[in-house]
Amino acid sequence: MNYLAHAYLSFHDPAITVGQLIADFVKGKQIDSYDKRIQQGIRLHRALDEFTDGHPATRQANAVFRPACGPYGPVFMDVVYDHFLANDPEHFPGDALAAFAASVYDILVTYDSQLPPEFRRVSGYMRSQNWLYHYQERTGIFSSFSGIIRRARYFDKPATVPFAVFEEHYRTLELCYRQFFPDALDYMKSRYEGIG
Repeated sequence: MNYLAHAYLSFHDPAITVGQLIADFVKGKQIDSYDKRIQQGIRLHRALDEFTDGHPATRQANAVFRPACGPYGPVFMDVVYDHFLANDPEHFPGDALAAFAASVYDILVTYDSQLPPEFRRVSGYMRSQNWLYHYQERTGIFSSFSGIIRRARYFDKPATVPFAVFEEHYRTLELCYRQFFPDALDYMKSRYEGIG
Protein backbone atom coordinates (compact mmCIF):
# COMPACT_ATOMS: atom_id res chain seq x y z
CA MET A 1 0.00 0.00 0.00
CA ASN A 2 1.15 3.52 -0.71
CA TYR A 3 0.49 6.91 0.90
CA LEU A 4 -3.25 7.13 0.24
CA ALA A 5 -4.08 3.72 1.66
CA HIS A 6 -1.85 4.17 4.70
CA ALA A 7 -3.51 7.52 5.43
CA TYR A 8 -7.01 6.14 4.86
CA LEU A 9 -6.36 3.14 7.08
CA SER A 10 -5.38 5.47 9.92
CA PHE A 11 -9.09 6.15 10.53
CA HIS A 12 -8.84 9.96 10.78
CA ASP A 13 -6.46 9.73 13.75
CA PRO A 14 -3.88 12.51 13.20
CA ALA A 15 -0.93 11.01 15.10
CA ILE A 16 -1.56 7.55 13.65
CA THR A 17 -1.71 9.13 10.18
CA VAL A 18 1.65 10.79 10.73
CA GLY A 19 3.18 7.54 11.96
CA GLN A 20 1.85 5.61 8.99
CA LEU A 21 3.14 8.18 6.50
CA ILE A 22 6.63 8.57 7.96
CA ALA A 23 7.25 4.89 8.73
CA ASP A 24 9.52 4.21 5.75
CA PHE A 25 11.71 7.13 6.81
CA VAL A 26 12.18 5.93 10.41
CA LYS A 27 14.98 3.42 10.90
CA GLY A 28 15.87 1.23 13.88
CA LYS A 29 15.80 2.96 17.25
CA GLN A 30 14.74 6.26 15.71
CA ILE A 31 11.21 5.16 16.49
CA ASP A 32 11.87 5.77 20.19
CA SER A 33 12.18 9.52 19.58
CA TYR A 34 8.50 9.82 18.63
CA ASP A 35 5.41 10.18 20.78
CA LYS A 36 3.68 6.94 21.66
CA ARG A 37 0.78 7.49 19.28
CA ILE A 38 3.08 8.20 16.33
CA GLN A 39 5.06 5.07 17.23
CA GLN A 40 1.82 3.12 17.07
CA GLY A 41 1.19 4.55 13.60
CA ILE A 42 4.65 3.46 12.47
CA ARG A 43 3.98 -0.06 13.75
CA LEU A 44 0.57 -0.14 12.07
CA HIS A 45 2.23 0.82 8.78
CA ARG A 46 4.67 -2.05 9.11
CA ALA A 47 1.91 -4.49 10.04
CA LEU A 48 -0.12 -3.40 7.01
CA ASP A 49 2.89 -3.84 4.72
CA GLU A 50 3.41 -7.37 6.02
CA PHE A 51 -0.28 -8.19 5.65
CA THR A 52 -0.30 -6.77 2.11
CA ASP A 53 2.76 -8.72 1.00
CA GLY A 54 1.32 -11.99 2.28
CA HIS A 55 -2.17 -11.64 0.80
CA PRO A 56 -2.96 -14.01 -2.09
CA ALA A 57 -4.40 -11.21 -4.24
CA THR A 58 -1.22 -9.19 -3.83
CA ARG A 59 0.91 -12.16 -4.79
CA GLN A 60 -1.23 -12.58 -7.91
CA ALA A 61 -0.89 -8.88 -8.76
CA ASN A 62 2.85 -8.90 -8.20
CA ALA A 63 3.14 -11.84 -10.59
CA VAL A 64 1.59 -9.65 -13.30
CA PHE A 65 4.41 -7.11 -12.92
CA ARG A 66 7.25 -9.58 -12.36
CA PRO A 67 8.12 -10.45 -16.00
CA ALA A 68 8.70 -6.80 -16.93
CA CYS A 69 9.70 -5.32 -13.59
CA GLY A 70 11.37 -8.08 -11.61
CA PRO A 71 11.67 -7.38 -7.89
CA TYR A 72 10.32 -3.84 -8.31
CA GLY A 73 6.85 -5.18 -9.16
CA PRO A 74 5.54 -4.87 -5.57
CA VAL A 75 6.66 -1.23 -5.41
CA PHE A 76 4.62 -0.39 -8.50
CA MET A 77 1.70 -2.44 -7.21
CA ASP A 78 1.57 -0.37 -4.02
CA VAL A 79 0.82 2.67 -6.16
CA VAL A 80 -1.72 0.73 -8.22
CA TYR A 81 -3.63 -0.18 -5.06
CA ASP A 82 -3.85 3.54 -4.25
CA HIS A 83 -5.25 4.19 -7.73
CA PHE A 84 -8.08 1.75 -7.26
CA LEU A 85 -8.78 2.99 -3.73
CA ALA A 86 -8.92 6.58 -5.01
CA ASN A 87 -11.52 5.49 -7.56
CA ASP A 88 -13.54 3.34 -5.16
CA PRO A 89 -16.94 5.05 -4.62
CA GLU A 90 -17.53 2.99 -1.49
CA HIS A 91 -14.64 4.75 0.22
CA PHE A 92 -14.46 8.04 -1.70
CA PRO A 93 -17.89 8.99 -3.04
CA GLY A 94 -18.34 12.28 -4.86
CA ASP A 95 -15.77 14.86 -3.80
CA ALA A 96 -14.67 12.90 -0.72
CA LEU A 97 -11.18 12.22 -2.07
CA ALA A 98 -10.37 15.93 -2.48
CA ALA A 99 -11.56 16.65 1.06
CA PHE A 100 -9.65 13.70 2.48
CA ALA A 101 -6.43 14.69 0.71
CA ALA A 102 -6.72 18.23 2.07
CA SER A 103 -7.26 16.91 5.60
CA VAL A 104 -4.11 14.77 5.38
CA TYR A 105 -2.05 17.72 4.17
CA ASP A 106 -3.38 19.80 7.09
CA ILE A 107 -2.24 17.07 9.50
CA LEU A 108 1.24 17.05 7.97
CA VAL A 109 1.49 20.84 8.30
CA THR A 110 0.43 20.60 11.95
CA TYR A 111 3.08 17.96 12.68
CA ASP A 112 5.75 19.46 10.41
CA SER A 113 8.32 19.90 13.20
CA GLN A 114 8.09 16.18 14.02
CA LEU A 115 8.55 14.88 10.48
CA PRO A 116 11.84 13.24 9.49
CA PRO A 117 13.79 15.71 7.29
CA GLU A 118 13.66 13.48 4.22
CA PHE A 119 9.91 12.97 4.57
CA ARG A 120 9.42 16.70 5.14
CA ARG A 121 10.80 17.25 1.65
CA VAL A 122 8.56 14.51 0.26
CA SER A 123 5.50 15.94 1.98
CA GLY A 124 6.17 19.30 0.37
CA TYR A 125 5.96 17.72 -3.07
CA MET A 126 2.98 15.64 -1.95
CA ARG A 127 1.05 18.78 -1.03
CA SER A 128 2.12 21.01 -3.91
CA GLN A 129 1.41 18.33 -6.51
CA ASN A 130 -1.60 16.90 -4.64
CA TRP A 131 -0.40 13.31 -4.95
CA LEU A 132 -3.22 11.81 -2.89
CA TYR A 133 -5.87 13.27 -5.17
CA HIS A 134 -4.05 12.55 -8.42
CA TYR A 135 -3.68 8.84 -7.65
CA GLN A 136 -7.16 8.53 -9.18
CA GLU A 137 -5.83 9.56 -12.60
CA ARG A 138 -3.72 7.45 -14.93
CA THR A 139 -1.39 10.43 -15.42
CA GLY A 140 -0.89 10.50 -11.65
CA ILE A 141 0.10 6.85 -11.69
CA PHE A 142 2.57 7.45 -14.50
CA SER A 143 4.09 10.32 -12.50
CA SER A 144 4.36 8.09 -9.43
CA PHE A 145 6.02 5.34 -11.45
CA SER A 146 8.45 7.92 -12.84
CA GLY A 147 9.33 9.04 -9.32
CA ILE A 148 9.94 5.47 -8.20
CA ILE A 149 12.29 4.90 -11.13
CA ARG A 150 14.21 8.13 -10.45
CA ARG A 151 14.94 6.86 -6.92
CA ALA A 152 15.56 3.23 -7.90
CA ARG A 153 19.14 2.02 -7.90
CA TYR A 154 18.69 -1.14 -9.91
CA PHE A 155 15.75 -0.47 -12.23
CA ASP A 156 16.98 0.97 -15.52
CA LYS A 157 13.80 0.82 -17.60
CA PRO A 158 11.60 3.84 -18.38
CA ALA A 159 8.28 4.41 -16.61
CA THR A 160 6.50 3.36 -19.80
CA VAL A 161 7.41 -0.26 -18.98
CA PRO A 162 5.49 -0.67 -15.68
CA PHE A 163 2.81 1.68 -16.97
CA ALA A 164 2.22 -0.57 -19.97
CA VAL A 165 1.74 -3.51 -17.57
CA PHE A 166 -0.73 -1.41 -15.56
CA GLU A 167 -2.70 -0.51 -18.70
CA GLU A 168 -2.66 -3.98 -20.26
CA HIS A 169 -3.73 -5.77 -17.09
CA TYR A 170 -5.93 -3.04 -15.63
CA ARG A 171 -8.99 -5.23 -15.02
CA THR A 172 -6.97 -8.07 -13.52
CA LEU A 173 -5.23 -5.66 -11.15
CA GLU A 174 -8.54 -4.07 -10.24
CA LEU A 175 -9.92 -7.50 -9.37
CA CYS A 176 -6.90 -8.09 -7.13
CA TYR A 177 -7.68 -4.82 -5.36
CA ARG A 178 -11.33 -5.86 -4.92
CA GLN A 179 -10.24 -9.13 -3.37
CA PHE A 180 -7.60 -7.53 -1.18
CA PHE A 181 -8.90 -4.26 0.20
CA PRO A 182 -11.88 -5.48 2.28
CA ASP A 183 -9.52 -7.88 4.06
CA ALA A 184 -6.99 -5.10 4.63
CA LEU A 185 -9.71 -2.84 6.02
CA ASP A 186 -10.91 -5.50 8.46
CA TYR A 187 -7.34 -6.29 9.49
CA MET A 188 -6.46 -2.68 10.17
CA LYS A 189 -9.69 -1.99 12.03
CA SER A 190 -8.89 -4.85 14.40
CA ARG A 191 -5.28 -3.64 14.83
CA TYR A 192 -6.41 -0.05 15.42
CA GLU A 193 -9.06 -1.03 17.94
CA GLY A 194 -6.44 -3.14 19.71
CA ILE A 195 -4.22 -0.16 20.45
CA GLY A 196 -7.07 1.79 22.05
